[in-house]
Amino acid sequence: MAFSVHVNTERCTGCGNCVAACPVNALEIYTIDPVTKEKIYQVQNGKSISLDLKAELCAGCGVCVDACPYKVIRLAGRGEFPLTAAT
Repeated sequence: MAFSVHVNTERCTGCGNCVAACPVNALEIYTIDPVTKEKIYQVQNGKSISLDLKAELCAGCGVCVDACPYKVIRLAGRGEFPLTAAT
């Protein structure tokens, strides 16, 4: 069954727990250099600008969901519902 990963980037702190927990390295967290617009593979000032999901690697296992202390990651299409504006 198809699924999708939803991340509430407004509430993400960039802690990196999801990235560390992912067993298939499908998540990548980085900031953008304001001058060069290149990816910087570390979080600056405790805030991530972007969390990338490599869909071709993601198995939909939900480990990232469990690892997130702020509950900002959801899987949809596997019996879960995506984040709504209220969450």
